[in-house]
Amino acid sequence: LLLLTILTIWFFKYRRIRYVHETGLSMIYGLIVGAIIRYTRSTNKEPSQAFAGLINKTMYSSSPPETLFIELPTDSDYTDNQTIKYSLSGVVETTQSDALLEQTVTFDPELFFNVMLPIIIFEAGYSMKRRHFFKNLGAIMSFAFIGTTISCFAFGGVMFGLTRLMDIDFSLNNCFFFGAIISATDPVTILAIFHDLHVDVDLYALVFGESVLNDAVAIVLSGSVEKYGELSAGTFDTKAFFSALGNFLAIFAGAFAMGSAMGCVTALITKYTKIRDFPLLETALFFLMSYSTFQAAEAAGFTGIVAVLFCGITQAHYTYNNLSTESKQRTKQLFELANFLAENFVFLYIGVSVFTFELAKWHAGFICTAFLGILVGRLLNVYPVSFLLNLGRSNKIKGNFQHMMMFSGLRGAIAFALAIRNTSSDARQYMISATMIIVLVTVILFGGFTTQMLQWLQIRVGVDDELDNIQMQEPTRSTQESQGSQGSKKYEKAWLVLKWYNFDMRYMKPFLTNSRPTLIETLPKCCLPLAKFLTTEE
Repeated sequence: LLLLTILTIWFFKYRRIRYVHETGLSMIYGLIVGAIIRYTRSTNKEPSQAFAGLINKTMYSSSPPETLFIELPTDSDYTDNQTIKYSLSGVVETTQSDALLEQTVTFDPELFFNVMLPIIIFEAGYSMKRRHFFKNLGAIMSFAFIGTTISCFAFGGVMFGLTRLMDIDFSLNNCFFFGAIISATDPVTILAIFHDLHVDVDLYALVFGESVLNDAVAIVLSGSVEKYGELSAGTFDTKAFFSALGNFLAIFAGAFAMGSAMGCVTALITKYTKIRDFPLLETALFFLMSYSTFQAAEAAGFTGIVAVLFCGITQAHYTYNNLSTESKQRTKQLFELANFLAENFVFLYIGVSVFTFELAKWHAGFICTAFLGILVGRLLNVYPVSFLLNLGRSNKIKGNFQHMMMFSGLRGAIAFALAIRNTSSDARQYMISATMIIVLVTVILFGGFTTQMLQWLQIRVGVDDELDNIQMQEPTRSTQESQGSQGSKKYEKAWLVLKWYNFDMRYMKPFLTNSRPTLIETLPKCCLPLAKFLTTEE
């Protein structure tokens, strides 16, 4: 399927066809193959099955144990009984042939979360256009944090109100959990078209930055909502609410700190060792340090996805400057390739899963309600937040930009991975079916009409990125002190960004890279011995 997708993408690019992006194409191929597997499967083979039941009076049906250890006797009199470990797969509601089909075409959801997503998220941080990202940092963080939270609760409110009219057992906590996971936008299709057409860099930065950060927020928010549900026992509990809020802040801050720290450690290793003389080893070190950030954060109880995102941003900002020319090219190409394959694999699998994933419950009213919920959530996210931001911005977020951001709220790999990770209850099975259809429709339909929407909204394309860079160049060190007021104007009152930029240029970059000015020039004279020790010949 990936080979077929690649060849079709080449044909579409060659013919300049932009109606279908590769991700939408992957989903279409997945749908076709899923339908073929579903309706042409053989029912002759039947897997061997052994049935066991618990003989005590404990009821596990509502919350079955994740793992069972069963002691089985052996044939030999000289060998002790063996203990066998079984893991929870889900409720069995299919025939034996269906179970075999599911085993054949279904992957472990942990594969997505532990292998695919770290690569996709790291590459997003590593390939980020940092200048435009930081120029619009205030707006991006407002959309990602405030907007995503508004979207989550607006969606949850719509779902709770309308599911009361259906014959579905869907609690308020389930509504907000679904709102958290479905608030993760993934406009990969639209961003690819933006890149090809060289759309206005500020719009690109807003859409890209919001999607990257809001993925991280949605992941942590869904965990916090789940934790609140465990503590509140179905009713509003003030203590549980603040506990969940503290959990959200602690996990996000911890993951941010761990990801940034791992990036800084990699920068120090590449700066103070001669590993750059061996580009292959340097690239391997860079890859393993980056991926181990995800593992370390998960092991520490934080969110690996958030950690690996900020690791990618830190690696691009510091470590990249220390790499040899060969490693710079290799790391960019390695993660770009891995991201391309992982992303298309996920979208292919979504297409196949529509027909073959058995642990999904389908309800047309529930799916339509979910579409209404994401529309309301997106409306209450983009327009009110933009209005509030424009009150303090000299470079206003224009109306056509806001409409395009509204249109760009596609759902993708993150929402699917969060939904498929747990399908043990009826509510979760309704979520996964709705999520698959939402991803399918938004990626194929909205992605296909992106070019027409840009023309209709009269958004400029063909923008020279380098020309925009010249217009927004940061003040150089020699003019920082004398032109502080001009620098502030260039940063459009982004006081915090300007302060961080000055601190970064004077202390962080000289410490973590070989850039100038050196620490000898920026640190106080009393720290001169330390500055000389930390300054390399390069």
